[in-house]
Amino acid sequence: MLRHALALGLALFATAPALQAQQARQPSHCIAIADAAPGLQYLHKAAWTDPVPEYSVRIRYLSHASFLIQTRGGLEAVTDYTGFIGNTDLVPDIVTMNHAHSSHWTSTPDPAIPHVLPGWGPFGEGIEHHLDLGEMLVRNVSTDIRSAMGGTEERGNSIFVFEVEGLCIGHLGHLHHEPNDAQYAALGRLDVLMVPVDGGYTMALDTMIDVVDRVKSSIIIPMHWFSGYSLNAFIEGVSDRFLIDRRAGPEMVVSLRDLPSRPTVVVLQPMPLRE
Repeated sequence: MLRHALALGLALFATAPALQAQQARQPSHCIAIADAAPGLQYLHKAAWTDPVPEYSVRIRYLSHASFLIQTRGGLEAVTDYTGFIGNTDLVPDIVTMNHAHSSHWTSTPDPAIPHVLPGWGPFGEGIEHHLDLGEMLVRNVSTDIRSAMGGTEERGNSIFVFEVEGLCIGHLGHLHHEPNDAQYAALGRLDVLMVPVDGGYTMALDTMIDVVDRVKSSIIIPMHWFSGYSLNAFIEGVSDRFLIDRRAGPEMVVSLRDLPSRPTVVVLQPMPLRE
């Protein structure tokens, strides 16, 4: 009861500005041009404190299912925010959360964060986000989760999509089922996809690979892996059709013009922020 009361409070807090702006929404270019996914060159290395190059987005793998997404204009978003992003004073502009497990959300987000977006609403009702910050549009597609008592909480989680610099970046969250056709359509084109590859806590690995094949992203970033075993099993399952790029560090910079011409799995190493 406490969790659902908190969820309702967070939902009302997060969605009030969106409701006011609903009549003048920025349309999603990811849905509008879902069949037009260009690909040219490749990716770049970066440090999270460096300026973001023009027309680009920086992505840093923080931990578990948390990523920092940074824009050239200075916006910073954190996915599956747990309250800790590292030894830093950084206050993100946007945080998203999913409540399948406590490792994907916090009941006490920093009150200085301007936009806290929970991926759930009142039990079974879901939630809708369409946060337009000019340089970045953040929206969600609700999904179901397994409840603690073994049942199903309909629309209890979300896939979040970040639209910035012409890119469509999707974070699958703690996904418990393959999206249906309507959910796939609502996602639209996803150039970059963060995908959980634990093989059981979310979904069986073969089903998750089916999702990756269906979405057809140019860049796939594995997350939610607890050991090299599940990560390697995922890589083995897709290596016949995807390139594999194993990075020694946690960061990458990507732009629409630099998307690889062949779908590529980019393995980043999780590392919290340090000043």
